[in-house]
Amino acid sequence: MKFIFTIILAYLMGSIPFGYIVTKYLMQVDIREYGSGNVGATNVARVSGLKAGIVVALFDILKGFLAVWISQLILFPDLSTLYLLPAALVVIIGHDYSVFLNFSGGKGVATTFGVILKLYPIACLVYALIWLLLVFKTRYVSLGSTVGALSLPIVTYFLPHNQYDLIFTSLLSIFILIAHRGNIHRLIKGEESRMNPKNMKRGGKNE
Repeated sequence: MKFIFTIILAYLMGSIPFGYIVTKYLMQVDIREYGSGNVGATNVARVSGLKAGIVVALFDILKGFLAVWISQLILFPDLSTLYLLPAALVVIIGHDYSVFLNFSGGKGVATTFGVILKLYPIACLVYALIWLLLVFKTRYVSLGSTVGALSLPIVTYFLPHNQYDLIFTSLLSIFILIAHRGNIHRLIKGEESRMNPKNMKRGGKNE
């Protein structure tokens, strides 16, 4: 019962749409009607400004971290990481397919950051460094997100690990790549939008 409870709790935590909450109730904007229509931090930053995007990113990271941490407390601190992986995966699924937004949501990058920060802090650091380097160099957030995601199973392989860690980090990479498949297509065609912190303001509806 405790295990099932952690799965349900993790999904509900992941489903909390902070991007929607911050923009709707603090800025009177339905983020789903602007920019890409995504409730993730990147679209929030494009539509409502960099500060709002950072706030949303931090909350999304926090819910990923807390979901794993709370699951660990419930299932006992000395339990194998294997028993935490389902909850860790489900919190990301909740973010991507929120029950509170008719099973729509974000693309899971920030929440994935929170999960791996708790479970694999070194892999999280490498992902963050790759993301920062590519985003600052190219201003393509999606490029940083996808290339960073590919690093997760590679970095995990070179750290103390078991087979479940490799399977789990590979799944995280696949999830992020699937969520960004449209971005990848636009990157290949040279049509992807660049992030410009100096020009972040509310965009047109469904643009």
